[in-house]
Amino acid sequence: MSAPSAAFRPAAAMLSLSIREVSQALRDGRVSATELCRKCIDQIQRTHYLNAFITITGETAMEQAQRADNRIRTGKPLGPLDGIPFSVKDNFCTENIKTTCASKMLKGYVPPFSATVVQKLLDQGAVLVGKTNLDEFAMGAGSTDGVFGPVRNPWSYTTLYREQSTEDPDSDWAISGGSSGGSAAAVAALSSFLALGSDTGGSTRNPGSLCGVVALKPTYGLLSRHGLIPLVNSMDVPGIMTRSVHDAATVLRILQGRDERDSTTVQAPSTPPSLPEHFDIRDICVGIPKEYHAPGLSTDTLAQWSRVAAMFEQAGARVQEVSLPHTQHSIVCYHVLCCCEVASNMARFDGLEYGHRSTIDSSTDAMYATTRHEGFNNVVRRRILSGNYFLLKSNYERYFVKAQQMRRLITEDLKNVFRSGIDVLLTPTTLSDAARYTDFIQEDNRTRSAQEDVFTQPVNMAGLPAVTVPTALSRRGLPISLQLIGQTLQDWKLLTVAHWMEQQVNFPMIHLHGDSDERKLDRSVRERTHTIGS
Repeated sequence: MSAPSAAFRPAAAMLSLSIREVSQALRDGRVSATELCRKCIDQIQRTHYLNAFITITGETAMEQAQRADNRIRTGKPLGPLDGIPFSVKDNFCTENIKTTCASKMLKGYVPPFSATVVQKLLDQGAVLVGKTNLDEFAMGAGSTDGVFGPVRNPWSYTTLYREQSTEDPDSDWAISGGSSGGSAAAVAALSSFLALGSDTGGSTRNPGSLCGVVALKPTYGLLSRHGLIPLVNSMDVPGIMTRSVHDAATVLRILQGRDERDSTTVQAPSTPPSLPEHFDIRDICVGIPKEYHAPGLSTDTLAQWSRVAAMFEQAGARVQEVSLPHTQHSIVCYHVLCCCEVASNMARFDGLEYGHRSTIDSSTDAMYATTRHEGFNNVVRRRILSGNYFLLKSNYERYFVKAQQMRRLITEDLKNVFRSGIDVLLTPTTLSDAARYTDFIQEDNRTRSAQEDVFTQPVNMAGLPAVTVPTALSRRGLPISLQLIGQTLQDWKLLTVAHWMEQQVNFPMIHLHGDSDERKLDRSVRERTHTIGS
């Protein structure tokens, strides 16, 4: 997302800058960390209608920012993130800060430790401004099913979107995507410079796409899952959301690597200090999976997919069609495996050690049953019941084993494509731009998730890295993004290609309706927006 020059701008204007730009401004003394933190907290409160945050950590954040100022003033910053405000999806544990997973089951739970990825950011001097909203226990594709209510897409409150709508702005708003919708909305609405999400089947890339921010799902094992409350252990990955690819790379360098508390982590490969500013795209071969021309793909999204593919080809990259024949089975496969692991992971929430406990205690069994019925919403309960059904002795071979076999075939499809000489795959991220909330809730969570994850979840089953990059605004004035998929542990190469692509598409900066200098900024957005058909 493009931003104006950082030179001598007040803190309010700096909220739209990249991490690299605002980090330099902090070191140059053009803004203080406490001033920046206060502006972010003010922005959170000013955009409260988005419902992006569950907890705002204002007092703690200001203390962290003051310590950052002291370090920067003495010329001893901890790194590029020192003094940079960030937010965290509320399914990552945060020491002495409540962690709810947007569920009644964890009401009042305050972890005694922080997730490894959160602690790494804090150790670098980053300033935690709050915990963000999500679907309950990260089960959903719209951030509409949490106990704290739905998250609204910030682009619903731009002048461009409102000009396309004939409905009441208070009711005609679009979803933010899920399940990390709060994190995506926080970054898009300029209240955080970066946010952590979790990605199990696309839960970082989906909302990143719909909210017009960069969302990276790293290679499985490259980032520690310690302290991330699990959904599907074999697919969960902490995700990174920023407003530029370069910022995502900066955060990835800090978060990657082995963790003795997570046995699935791997050693991070050596990487250059930063992404190259100039990259010869002629060395890259881009694959276009023919199976991703899925039913329901919008004409706007298809147009952008074709436009960017042509952009690669015109710049000298090789672009060729490839086949992933088992893609059509991936949604069903994912549903079975997800429910099985959910059934296992949710068993820990029994009302004994932490979280909600029912007042009905006539027996241990009664207390267990009523606690789980009261604490979980219908979405979570259905997945638990489905998972237990798939894992019954009479069904284990028919469902769980078959799904694992299909997962291997899907993984082999992707490996075969990369063995053929493809460097990255270019695909849509979602079928269309963000749906109106009133339309989205007409279908059940299971159906919505199957539709929204069709392009994203095969990557999780294969453990590959993927990143979504916003490319244009649709006719409705909402973001359309495309996904790049890379090879295992080639996250840096993937981000290098994504950085090149980002520079070519020049996605516009968001401007919320009613901001100062509205006419000038609206005109600037129109001039720089690659709308459909341009």
